[in-house]
This record gives sequence, C-alpha cells and structure tokens, in this order.
Amino acid sequence: MNTAKLGVVVTIVPLLFAGALQVLRADTFVFVSSDPGLRGGAAAAGGRIPGLTDSQKAFFDQSRSEFEGPEDVEEGLGPRFNLDSCVGCHSQPASGGSSPMVNPQVAVASALGAANTVPSFIKLNGPVREARFKRTANGNADGGVHALFVITGRTDAPTDCNIVQDDFEAQVAANNVIFRIPTPTFGAGLMEMIPDAAIDSNRIANRPIKQTLGISGRANHNGNDGTIARFGWKAQNKSLLLFAGEAYNVEMGITNELFQNEREERSKCQAAQEPNATTDTDSTTMAGVMSATEQFGLFMRFLAPPTPSQTAPGGFTSITAGRQTFTDVGCVYCHTASFTTGNSKVAALAYQQVNLYSDLLLHAMGPGLADEIGQGQARGDEFRSAPLWGLGQRIFFLHDGRTKDLKEAIAAHRSAADANFKASEANATIDAFDALTEMAKQNLLNFLRSL
Repeated sequence: MNTAKLGVVVTIVPLLFAGALQVLRADTFVFVSSDPGLRGGAAAAGGRIPGLTDSQKAFFDQSRSEFEGPEDVEEGLGPRFNLDSCVGCHSQPASGGSSPMVNPQVAVASALGAANTVPSFIKLNGPVREARFKRTANGNADGGVHALFVITGRTDAPTDCNIVQDDFEAQVAANNVIFRIPTPTFGAGLMEMIPDAAIDSNRIANRPIKQTLGISGRANHNGNDGTIARFGWKAQNKSLLLFAGEAYNVEMGITNELFQNEREERSKCQAAQEPNATTDTDSTTMAGVMSATEQFGLFMRFLAPPTPSQTAPGGFTSITAGRQTFTDVGCVYCHTASFTTGNSKVAALAYQQVNLYSDLLLHAMGPGLADEIGQGQARGDEFRSAPLWGLGQRIFFLHDGRTKDLKEAIAAHRSAADANFKASEANATIDAFDALTEMAKQNLLNFLRSL
C-alpha cells in the first residue's frame, strides 16, 4: 500500500469531520464530499436578543412559558388540530426552533384516549408535518391546511363529539396532499424590522449577474397596504403577530383576536364557546392581560438569532473557504448574507445587523419542488429563500422535510421546466456547485453546517 497517499487521507478526514472514502484500487483512495451532519454541542440559539430592558426580559420569560405550555380542549384545543403546543413544532435545537428529532405528533394522536390513526406520512423519527390538499373533491383549488387529528375520544373532550379525521390515505393515493414542516423563528424580530426598501434594493442589486444565472426573485406583497410580507415558507405572513395568530388557529384549532371563528363550528365539539385567546382588560397582571397570541408573537420577536460556529465542522480555514465558495457559485444571490434593521421602539432591535442568509423574496424552484399551492401572490412553484442561519443544528430540510442530508437538499434545487412550471432559478448555481472539486464542495458544506 502507498503509505504516502494514505497519509494524506488520514490527515484530511479528521480536519473535515466529513467525507466518504471510496476505494478504487488497493493503494488508491478518493475523497468524496458529504454532509457533516447535525452540529453537536449546546444549542446555539433559544435565548433573548442582547440589549433588552429588565421589563422586556420579563415579558420574554413569561411569553416563553406560554409558548412552551401544552393546551387542552377546555382551553380551546381542536376540534381539529396538528399538535397541542407551539414548542412541539418549534423545539430543535431549543424553543422557537424547527422540527425535533422525535416527532411528538405520534404521541398526541392517542393522548388522553383519542383514537386517531397516525397518517402514513407521520413518522416517529420524521419531521412534524402539516398537510394541505391541492384540490377539493370537485377539482377546484384547495391549498388549505387539513388538520391531522380530532379530539373525539379524549377524556377532556365533550362526550358527544364524534368528529372524524379526514381520509389522508385516500388523498395520498390520489397525489393530492403536500406537506409543510415548521420554520425556525430564531431572530424573527430582527427579520421583522428589516425595511422594505432594503429588501427591494437588494432585489435589484447585482442584476446582470443574477440574470446570467437565471435568478430573478420577487416580493410577496401584502394585498392591502402593499408592504413586503416575509414569514412562512412562501412569505405569506406580514408580521409575527399575524404569524402567531394564524398558527394558533390552524395548528391547534384555538381561536383568538386575530382569528375569531372556529374552523370547525360543530357545537357538540366546543368545550370553549367563545374566542379562546384574547386580551383580558380586567386582569391586573402582565401575564393575565396579554393574550397567548400576543405572547407568542413577543417571544419570537425577542428571540436571539443563532450563533454560528467559527471552527466546527471542519475548522476555521475550511469554513472560511466555504463562505467564499458560497458567493462564487451564486448561492449568495438568493441567500443574501446580511441586512440591517431600521428604527424600532425596542432599542435592541434598532439598526442591528441581521445575518440571516436570505433575500426574503420568492423564487421559482421548478416542478421538482413545486407544491401547486398559492399563498398571497406566491405561485405553486415559488418559495421564499429559506434563511440559512441556524442550519448547522437543523435536522430536516426543504419545505416538506423530505431529507436530512444537506447534499440532497442542494441537489433538489435543480429542476428542469415541464408543462406546468418553468425551470428552477437555482439550476445554474447547482451546476456550478457540481463542477466544484470534492474538497471545495466539502468546504461549502462545512460552512453551511457552521451557521
């Protein structure tokens, strides 16, 4: 065996903490790049943004407790729901994050005596998912969330409530269901305070290069005031308060001041007969006055952004080289490295750098990722550039959580046009990534997992 060649391999592999070795001959080894995997160590997110006042810290702590608390039927859960707490969906690697390693939807399906069937697309080691149907029974566009579970049979549910689950297996067989996984909310308050003008200015920046790469991008504007929406997989929500209110109603079935009406109004299934989460103007305590929806919004607003690693995985030199390669191949033209917030009544949110790695714009991703669901101005093949900060401690990738492997997620960005959708805007960038040496690919992957 050629020990000189082997020595090179033994030196490289510990440095990169990644990479497969393929044996071509007894004395020849070839390095192949691979996803370094979930970055270990303590959670690099989940705390408060720096600079909050003592009062703001108290509000954050109270709001985090509400965010993490489970809901029951008497508090308004159901009659249809996907999960019974916010933290159940948003817990990796800390409260406010993304889908955890063990899916709590499996346990909640039968909690308190419920007789729900766990749909085939919900796995114990898979991502938390919501389901949307592409079309209604008569063939019209649907697109709405169809909650997975019902409260029937739970010991805290009305005894004469006999609501039944949708037939998800029939919808899967008909290719009529698509999935979404939770988006992380770290640093969301900073994202909320990025001026529209900054987003629009970045949209037109480097236009010649973007055109060469086939990248365009457009904002999902609010339909009434024309401002730029930015939260959710298709940037469909304008503000964190709206994002919180909608999630409370859609994911848990809990009505609130933003969404006053039950999605399922059968009186026999209503343990709480009025909007469940509202401001209590008669209360004399902070926790009592604020509605749960307001507290959820405030918790996300005050969540600190993730802290990237300077050395893991792969070491400082590899990460630095990968950051440059990220720019060179064109990833940065959709995943903008940084913005600066505007003014805010919360000093800790004013004029802060936001290293989110997203332009917050919609991009056409081709038929390979298209879900055929329109939201706001977003079409069925368009998605907001996902913010990449925190990627190193994220488990599941893409809007439906189809993979845990970063290289697979990158490859999924390539998609040729078909009869329904144009080609992905990322095709040229993925071609550039594929043309890299295996070492350059590994550096880029290490950089992404350092975020």
